[in-house]
Amino acid sequence: MARVAGLLAEQAPPEDSWATSPAVRSVMQGNRGKDTKPEVRLRSLLHAKGLRYRVGIRPLPNLRRTADVVFPKARVAVFVDGCFWHGCPEHHRPATKNSEFWREKIEGNRRRDAETDGLLRAAGWQVIRVWEHEDLAEAADRIRGMLPARGRAAGGGAGLQPEPTE
Repeated sequence: MARVAGLLAEQAPPEDSWATSPAVRSVMQGNRGKDTKPEVRLRSLLHAKGLRYRVGIRPLPNLRRTADVVFPKARVAVFVDGCFWHGCPEHHRPATKNSEFWREKIEGNRRRDAETDGLLRAAGWQVIRVWEHEDLAEAADRIRGMLPARGRAAGGGAGLQPEPTE
């Protein structure tokens, strides 16, 4: 309403900004790095299945990479990847403005994701990547299936709470 009333002035992005316009800068600032809708929904589904996990931690303390959902005892790290930022083969559409920058940025993200997966696997972790567009209920079932069966049945080892008894 303030913009319509003419109370806000358009300001050019700062010199060091990657944004090509104030509108692009606003969209970029609105992008969340954590607690995105798909992440929160997946966590809710996992919690409803009785799974307990850590959120936004480093699976390997000496590696500056955080996973979205971590089952430390089971050594399972889950990453929820956005279609644009991680270059989804199904939904990613190259940027039309500043295209070279964005192409390099997405390729760099893909390389970092592959490196992260390799480093975690080499350290004995299972890595699960979930695209934001996936059916999150199916993803939750896939994650649950990756956890040790003994932990799923009795609680404990996989970060699960025991089922209540009557």
